[in-house]
Amino acid sequence: MKASEIRSKWLKFFESKGHNIEPSAPLVPHNDPSLLWINAGMAPLKPYFDGRIVPENPRIANSQKCIRTNDIENVGKTRRHHTFFEMLGNFSIGDYFKEEVIEWAWEFLTSPEWIGFDPNRLSVTVYPEDTEAAEYWKRLGVPEERIYKLQENFWDIGEGPCGPCTEIFYDRGEKYGDLNDPECWPGGENERFLEVWNLVFSQFNHNKDGSYTPLPQKNIDTGAGLERFASILQDVDSNFDTDLFQPIIQKTCEITGVKYHENDEHDVALKVIADHIRTVTFAVGDGVLPSNEGRGYVIRRLLRRAVRYGKVLGMDKPFLYQLTPIVGEIMGVYYPEVVQKREFIERVIRTEEERFHETLSDGLNILAEMAEKARKQGSSQISGQDAFKLYDTYGFPFDLTEDFAAEKEMTVDREGFDQAMQEQRDRARAARQETDSMKVQGGPLADFTVKSEFVGYNELVTDAIVLAIIHENQMVDLVGTGETCQVILDRTPFYAESGGQVSDHGTITSGATILNVEDVHKAPHGQHVHTCVVAGGVLRKGDKVQATVASDVREDIIKNHTATHLLHKALKEVLGDHVNQAGSLVAPERLRFDFSHFGSITAEELQDIEERVNRQLWNSIAVDISLKPIAEAKAMGAMALFGEKYGDVVRVVRVGEYSLELCGGCHVQNTSQIGLFKIVSESGIGSGIRRIEAVTGRNAYQYLDGQLQLLRDAAALLKSNITDVPKRIEALHVQLKDMSRENESLRGKLSQIEAGSLTDQVKSVDGISLLAAQVSAADMESLRNIVDQMKNKLGSGIIVLGAVSEDKVNLVAAVTQDLVAKGYHAGKLIKETAARVGGSGGGRPDMAQAGGKDASKLQEALQAVEQLIRA
Repeated sequence: MKASEIRSKWLKFFESKGHNIEPSAPLVPHNDPSLLWINAGMAPLKPYFDGRIVPENPRIANSQKCIRTNDIENVGKTRRHHTFFEMLGNFSIGDYFKEEVIEWAWEFLTSPEWIGFDPNRLSVTVYPEDTEAAEYWKRLGVPEERIYKLQENFWDIGEGPCGPCTEIFYDRGEKYGDLNDPECWPGGENERFLEVWNLVFSQFNHNKDGSYTPLPQKNIDTGAGLERFASILQDVDSNFDTDLFQPIIQKTCEITGVKYHENDEHDVALKVIADHIRTVTFAVGDGVLPSNEGRGYVIRRLLRRAVRYGKVLGMDKPFLYQLTPIVGEIMGVYYPEVVQKREFIERVIRTEEERFHETLSDGLNILAEMAEKARKQGSSQISGQDAFKLYDTYGFPFDLTEDFAAEKEMTVDREGFDQAMQEQRDRARAARQETDSMKVQGGPLADFTVKSEFVGYNELVTDAIVLAIIHENQMVDLVGTGETCQVILDRTPFYAESGGQVSDHGTITSGATILNVEDVHKAPHGQHVHTCVVAGGVLRKGDKVQATVASDVREDIIKNHTATHLLHKALKEVLGDHVNQAGSLVAPERLRFDFSHFGSITAEELQDIEERVNRQLWNSIAVDISLKPIAEAKAMGAMALFGEKYGDVVRVVRVGEYSLELCGGCHVQNTSQIGLFKIVSESGIGSGIRRIEAVTGRNAYQYLDGQLQLLRDAAALLKSNITDVPKRIEALHVQLKDMSRENESLRGKLSQIEAGSLTDQVKSVDGISLLAAQVSAADMESLRNIVDQMKNKLGSGIIVLGAVSEDKVNLVAAVTQDLVAKGYHAGKLIKETAARVGGSGGGRPDMAQAGGKDASKLQEALQAVEQLIRA
């Protein structure tokens, strides 16, 4: 059974059990800063589990792409460690529980219609105190001797939901282990009993004080590995021998000329490459680009690790990018993005490969310096910390460090390297444990299901009735002057912050009672919750009120929101279709638009983008908004934001024939209302993510007026007209260059004069000509010029000169080549001298420089040079 068929059967089975099928979320968590990657099927569903959002259907199933890199060193060396994998999951948000999920798991695994496992090959583990789960397994015919009780079968990662779990194991037969081995049992360290599915029963809350209390809503969270299912059903030795990996491995063999299963070292390399190229392909497809921080750093490390293993196979040039189409052929049926973005992904991978081949050369240079440093300290070993720094910071593989050390008749502190690696893992694990737990269920609005209607697309003022008041996290009947509260109305014109658009501000009034609305967000059941301050009077539940949005603020917001749509389209036109929105802010005073793009943007491109947006404003295009079934909207070509969840019916925002997007925000009726669009700044903010900030309407006018005033001020200082400012600045540049050349000439003459006066201060120390003196030099460059003059005059000798500039000391030392050959070293000499004036520095054996803070000690430091030479 092919992996794609297994995935399809999983989704069809749970759809037949009344589950909504959630599409796989992007690998980059959406609105969840606690996670670096989506690392489990449950991760994108956290808002459902912790009660922030109530799902349309409490039964959910998915096949979720995931990344985990905590065991990266085991990838390729074991049968089942991966950095990228697919987790099959089914979930219940307060609906079915243990009995149903166990019964369905058994049906899916044993029924010939679905997976068709032999029931006699299945065993399970349960938590010892979970007698319910054990009893349900017995009812299905699992004999007691194949139900194992394990104390560790309790899913708990700190404060938040937790509970017991039951794991299902498949017996792969005698070929994979002898039952006489004490570890050969479900849950033991063996290859025979393979865990295929874990069912977690979230029924308790782990409280801050360490106690456990029953959850008001019990949940089911399960996870099964697609790769493991495939290895069993395709009857192969490891996950790497399935149809998910073999085409990649065979293509790599074709490129490199090696054969699979002929050499253990080559096999490990082939597996690592196959695993890592899947991860990188999917991550880049989801907008993550190689960099030196965060997710980009993970991808850079994986790519470099794959390049290193390519060297094991004899590859000294980029080749990984050629594997991207194979990943698409295998996975494109369910993940079309890796096919649609293939060219872009290939370009990113190839560029990074080329850079790393250059980095390997740089790493060798750094390693040479580390080896030299160790030797000078009397050691023949490169420290574990240095080796780890090379590995972690520069991506330089440890085995290359060992090879280099061996060539130099040195060793590497493997124990120290392993310790540094473990410390990094411990830090990452601690960070995961701190952030992975979900919020505690509950809150006053968790069970509040009374409907509230949003009318703010067409109305800014409406009459309403107060449905609920929350004060200090409690439902109350009234609030008075000065108190902050949350209010839910039966109908509201106030937009709740979402999709990058900030919430409306305004007032809620009833007679003499006035509330200032400062924020609006959505409750778990979708109602708009108004955060208000009572400016006067008393508000009671059931009051009739008038809700009024501040119209001037809303008008500025809608101009910026429609402008983001136009900007998105213009970016795609100028930079390419790979550009996708990665975040936005639509506020009254400005808009911010983050987008994926590999590389910088030229001034010409930025001007082109800005002009394209303004052209749509000048053309006075009508903005049409309609509700469509999502399939119809996508068929029309409407742009959906990657990672956003959409319902069956969506709101389609069309700007003439130019822009077509799915959007729940507020917009102008005609582009001419925006007035003017002006880009204020453009910058890179992360791995392959760039940001444009812009202003529209009156804010754009004010920005341009401010820029014009700056130009007027500059013209006044230059004593010219505004139109002549560039010419005037150009003339000043020419003048400055002429003065700089003149100054350089004068400095040279002064250096010659200074050098001429120093000849008398040269003394002989043990047969060596030494000049150690204080001179007048405005800066370090002038000081170096004097040293060069003296080197030419002396022919052979040692020179140490110092100068005071703005209470700081500059020092330069020089040693002629004949004395360098005898062991004299300018870098060491300057280091000792600088220390005496409260400074530091260093350099080459023939030339070095330093700085110091204590000018009063300069003469003393220079007098000590003679003793340093003798020493």
